[in-house]
Amino acid sequence: MPRLSTLPAYAAITLGSNSFNMLVAVTVAGQPQIIAKYKRKVRLAEGIGDDGYLSNEVMQRGLDCLTLFADMLKKHRVNQDDVAVIATATLRVIANADDFKQQALPILGQPIEIISGLREAELIYQGMVATTAGIEKRLVIDIGGASTEFIVGKGSKVLFKTSLDFGCVRFNQQIFNQVPYQLHHFQQAKMAVSNALLPHVKLLKELGWQSVVGASGAVQSVVSVLNHRELPEIITLKVLYRFRDEVLAQKNQSLNYIQGLSAEKAPTFTSGVAILIALFELLDIDSLNLSGGALREGVLKMLADRVVDER
Repeated sequence: MPRLSTLPAYAAITLGSNSFNMLVAVTVAGQPQIIAKYKRKVRLAEGIGDDGYLSNEVMQRGLDCLTLFADMLKKHRVNQDDVAVIATATLRVIANADDFKQQALPILGQPIEIISGLREAELIYQGMVATTAGIEKRLVIDIGGASTEFIVGKGSKVLFKTSLDFGCVRFNQQIFNQVPYQLHHFQQAKMAVSNALLPHVKLLKELGWQSVVGASGAVQSVVSVLNHRELPEIITLKVLYRFRDEVLAQKNQSLNYIQGLSAEKAPTFTSGVAILIALFELLDIDSLNLSGGALREGVLKMLADRVVDER
C-alpha cells in the first residue's frame, strides 16, 4: 500500500452559520480516508444586520478563516480543482452573499456553492450513513447556527427531508440574549420550534423511526460534557433537563461553572439544549445518539466519488 502522503489529496470545505470546517482526505481502497481536520467557530449568523446584510467585521472573520484553510490546502498539496466549497443557511439569506463569494474566490481558487436546505439535508444524511453503523430506519437531526435539518431514512435511502429556519445562533439573537436565563426563555424556544415544525409533525410521526441520530454541534456539545463527566453518551430528556437546570443557575453568559463545558462550545450551549428539549417533547423522542458524521462528511463523499471518476 502506498504511503498516505504520496496519494493525491482533496478537500471538502463547509461554511456553516456557526462553524467553518475543512476535511482533507485521500482515497484508500475506494473510500475517502481523512488525513486532516480543521474547524473554526466563525459564527457567521451573528453578523446579519436588520437590513439583511452581513457586517464587514463578521465577513472579514469568515475570510480570515478561509485564508487559514488556503494555507492548509497548500501544506497538504491539494490542487484547487480538487476542492469543494459548500455554504449553507447564512449565505443563503444574506443580501451581500455575492460580495462574500467574490472576495473568497481568490483566496480558495474555487467558487463557493450555496446549496438549498433540502440539498443540505441530503448531504447530511449521506454523511451520517458513511460514518455511522446501522441499517434501521433513523431520524437524523442537524441543529445548525441558522437552520435545522430533519431527515428520515433507511440504509442509504432518504424517505423524508426538510430544512427549517431556526438554529443556535439565531436563537441566541432572538431569545437567549440576556442573562440570567429563565424558564420562560426555554418555553419561548419551544414555541418557536413548534411553530416551525408544525407542518411536518404528522408525516414525521407516521413515518416513524427506530433510532434518532444527532449530527450537529449542539449534540456534540452535550456529548462532550457527558464525556468529561464520564457519563454515558446517550442523550435523554433527563439529561437535557439537568443541563437546563444548570444553565438557569448561571449568572453570566460564559456558563463557566458548568463542569466540562469548554469556552468554545459555551456560546451556543443554551440554545442547543433548548432546541433539543423542544424536539424531544414535540416528537416524543426517547433517546438520541451522536452521529459519526454529517454535512462535511457527505460533501467529502460526493467529492471523493467525483475525483475517482475524473481519474
